[in-house]
Amino acid sequence: MPKTDQDRVIALAGAMQATDLVRNIARRGQIQADDFATCMDSLLQINAPSSIDVYGGLNRLLTGLRLLEQQLHNPQDMELTRYVVTLLRLERKLSRRQDLLNALSAGIKDIIQNLAHFPVTHSNTIARFADLYLQTISTLSPRIMVSGVQAHLNNPENANRIRALLLAGVRSAMLWQQCGGSRWSLLLRRNVLLRETRLLLAQADSAKSDQ
Repeated sequence: MPKTDQDRVIALAGAMQATDLVRNIARRGQIQADDFATCMDSLLQINAPSSIDVYGGLNRLLTGLRLLEQQLHNPQDMELTRYVVTLLRLERKLSRRQDLLNALSAGIKDIIQNLAHFPVTHSNTIARFADLYLQTISTLSPRIMVSGVQAHLNNPENANRIRALLLAGVRSAMLWQQCGGSRWSLLLRRNVLLRETRLLLAQADSAKSDQ
């Protein structure tokens, strides 16, 4: 996997997009279908040749890139930052647990084999992602505490979507590490990451206008 600032930005944008969807479900019980599909698809990309291939193109990551630009430029959304930082911490703990990594790999491969029967955004597939999260990531600390409206959080389908999205967020955190990301690079190279984010947004907007 390439280790450039651009690749690190793409990984962070993926984490932002997943956590923003978690928050929208928790607060309003709503979800943006295309962004959700992007996050779920990323879980299936085990051997993607590049970071952007994990998400299927820049146009599928626009929400995450816009959120990342806002946070790097003027970090005011502390809830979103807290979610992403916790995902990065969990990924570090996960990386030291080969048993959980093996369980994740086996679980994802099993889900892939069943895609012909249940597409990636089907409720059955989402439930399986959620169960995989419970068996692996949820056993680590610190656990991610999702805040929101209790009626939305208690809805079983919403709960499954949130867990599946948190799993996708950890997958983005893994990509961040694979691309050379670290806590210090996030702190010390913020301006560089902001510049790369804006370049990618301009590239995505240019491609969109040419369609």
